[in-house]
Amino acid sequence: MHLRFVGRLGLADAVTVANAAVGFLAVVAAAVDPRLAARLILLAAVADGLDGVVARHRGSTDAGPYLDSLADVASFGVAPAALVAFVVLDARSFAADPTFVAAGLGAAALFVSLAVARLGMYTAYDADERETVGVPTTLAATVLAAAVIAGYTAPALLVAATAAFALLMGSTVTYPDLHAQDALVMGVVQAAVILTPLGHMATSLLPAWIGEGFAFALLFLSVGYLVLGPRFYWGDGIRSPKDVGNARSETDAKDADTVEDRGA
Repeated sequence: MHLRFVGRLGLADAVTVANAAVGFLAVVAAAVDPRLAARLILLAAVADGLDGVVARHRGSTDAGPYLDSLADVASFGVAPAALVAFVVLDARSFAADPTFVAAGLGAAALFVSLAVARLGMYTAYDADERETVGVPTTLAATVLAAAVIAGYTAPALLVAATAAFALLMGSTVTYPDLHAQDALVMGVVQAAVILTPLGHMATSLLPAWIGEGFAFALLFLSVGYLVLGPRFYWGDGIRSPKDVGNARSETDAKDADTVEDRGA
């Protein structure tokens, strides 16, 4: 049997598909070990960044943008929502606290819905731009995963954060793309969070706090970009919406003056 995609998809597409597979494993792991699920979400985030690097160096295919959004739905939409849902179900039973459990599952479902909508809008309108509208799904998933690994596992906190991220993904707040060097730093910290348990298994020389230390560092970086990015991160040839609006106003004013001069 000949598989249709053999010879039609590239190496970057293979990394993207692997990202989706890791997202599925994160959903399964969420039912057993939330921290393992969180690390798998971060692994998917590393793969998500890697496929872009591979695409720039090895080329991409027409299917690439669609595969990327589909994989992101699994890894950064369904997986974080499942993580929060299982934390809620592990802490509270529906029989004992139906209101809270329903609210938690509703927030998780809303997160998935808004992630799908946002990723579809991104593929249609923002894929070729250097900025994107709404909080990136990868960023929302990274904050939730880093928070769980850092020990912030209170169900009420995670439900509130999930609902907030769902609304922010559907907002009109504009985020510039991470500069290459900053994306590399973020990827290195994510990799450190992922690999720390293996380091502890391999040697006892690593201090016990180092895993949570990297998780706090990742949480600090991602929340910093989440809060400050829309206002202060613009640069490297990327203009903020405010700058673009001012430039358009100046152009319109010059055009109006030109028309008025011609009329005189």
